[in-house]
Amino acid sequence: MPAPVSKPDDPALLRIDGAIATITLNRPAAFNSVNLAIAQKLEQLASYIEGDDAIKVVVIEGEGRAFSAGGDLQTIGAAAEANNVTPVVGELLKHYHAFIEIIRRMPKISLSSVHGSAAGAGMGLAFVTDLCIAADDAKFTPAYAKIGVSPDGGSTVGIVGTVGSRRALQIFLAEDSFTAQQAYEWGLVVKTVPATELKAATRRLAERLAQNPPAAISGTKSLIYAAATTPVKQQLDAEEHKIIMAMNTEEFRLAVKKFTSKGK
Repeated sequence: MPAPVSKPDDPALLRIDGAIATITLNRPAAFNSVNLAIAQKLEQLASYIEGDDAIKVVVIEGEGRAFSAGGDLQTIGAAAEANNVTPVVGELLKHYHAFIEIIRRMPKISLSSVHGSAAGAGMGLAFVTDLCIAADDAKFTPAYAKIGVSPDGGSTVGIVGTVGSRRALQIFLAEDSFTAQQAYEWGLVVKTVPATELKAATRRLAERLAQNPPAAISGTKSLIYAAATTPVKQQLDAEEHKIIMAMNTEEFRLAVKKFTSKGK
């Protein structure tokens, strides 16, 4: 299957250089927030990467000032107002969670390269990858509790498996935001570097990871994730169920209204 050809205005871009594939979230004007279009494109790109045996490492980065602001609250807020959150968010998460499942199961190493802000599902994406490298001024914002919902987008899959349940509860319910240095101390980030050096440092780390033979990468990854107590699909289904229930409440609608009215 030929590699997908990326157009400049695609919501996510694919670049392949030897054994390293790079997915770039490409909605900079919306801080790379996740809507249906980007979720569908990410699923498509991940499916291709999974099936390409020449690729050993996939890097995920964001274009513009942020890694990702998480779910597109303009779209989700409009759905809440129209009382059709369930089909709208269900369709979005069907594709986005399929993308996360592929990233977790593929016999390749995924590496998120985070600059600026990673919030909500954007924070989840940063930590659901196998490894994360971050600019030293990057900021991670859970965001969910503030708008009255529970985590989605693989957030509990990646974070709980790394830091444990108690620290995860702290992150989601007691932290407004935390720094790259804190994320490093908690084991969520493998390395922090000055923002101006992030791209070069990411490339060096990706090249180092790509030096591992495919069998070592796939075997190690599958063994480590098999140790988890909850299958990823089951966890993702639970995230979808809980967040859609929460998004059907008046508290969520009011919180989104307040958020989306800022700066207008």
